[in-house]
Amino acid sequence: MSELAVGVIGVGYLGQHHARLYGQMAGVRLVGVVDPEADRATTVARSTGCAVFPDIARLAKEVKAVSIVVPTPLHHEVALQCLELGLDVLLEKPMTTTLEQADELIRAAERRQAILQIGHLERFNGAVLAVVPFLTTPRFIESHRLGPFMERGTDVDVVLDLMIHDIDMVLSLVKSPVEEIRAVGVPVLSSQVDIANARIEFANGCAANVTASRVSKDKMRKIRVFQSDAYISIDYQKQDAVVYRRVMKDQQPTIVFEPLRIEKDEPLKAELESFVRVVTNRAAPVVTGRDGREALRVALEVVKAIERSMRRMTGETIGRGSS
Repeated sequence: MSELAVGVIGVGYLGQHHARLYGQMAGVRLVGVVDPEADRATTVARSTGCAVFPDIARLAKEVKAVSIVVPTPLHHEVALQCLELGLDVLLEKPMTTTLEQADELIRAAERRQAILQIGHLERFNGAVLAVVPFLTTPRFIESHRLGPFMERGTDVDVVLDLMIHDIDMVLSLVKSPVEEIRAVGVPVLSSQVDIANARIEFANGCAANVTASRVSKDKMRKIRVFQSDAYISIDYQKQDAVVYRRVMKDQQPTIVFEPLRIEKDEPLKAELESFVRVVTNRAAPVVTGRDGREALRVALEVVKAIERSMRRMTGETIGRGSS
């Protein structure tokens, strides 16, 4: 079987790792990279043994599929060009900045019969994969995604930068429509909201409490799921998980610890390998364009809820100040 020819568009902080992993992958040939920073593109190309292409159109003539790892405001423009050129696309999250842009990408992929996968890599975390058999009917979910401030990613607020990972995970676990969203957030070190909390309530009664911060001292990536028959805790960062299940023993309910076999691997590697299989077999990706759109839709609703809470807070402050 011939190797799959791929390229990477955007080789900054994350894109360079896409290139590195493609360059190491069996059955894949990393043909080239595109990046407006010539020195950066040259450095990555040399380290991975591929070529630097001056633009997307020329790269498209040599590859079948691409990873798009450009700043979020460019996602729509770059992905649309690639899809119209007939390429299969792995597009980093968040999918786009508006739902209209997301819809246009979905239509373009369908029209060109191209693969469109969105880069929500926590779906490929070894700890998540290990607990999937125990995830049945979540009733309450709590997640924390915290980290120190970095300039990278501040082209969008913390909801689209970090929280959207957990929004996608929650939506993948709770198979029910979202009914209500309440949220608060504040800017701290940037002009965008840097720390946020959202409560997402679903039609089936499940609720998720989701916190994201990019101004915290320590890094944390955890999610806890509570069900009527189990408690599940996942540490994305360590790729660790614990499961406690309720079972009947001597006709009495009791809690037992469920040992897990977790196959730890680089989630991005697993995500790219999945993308390659999907492209090769012409199958549906784990995270489809419609999945990415739904995560974006809920994230944008969280942003709106934060804006409403900030307006209320401002109004209350003004009211107190004028009394």
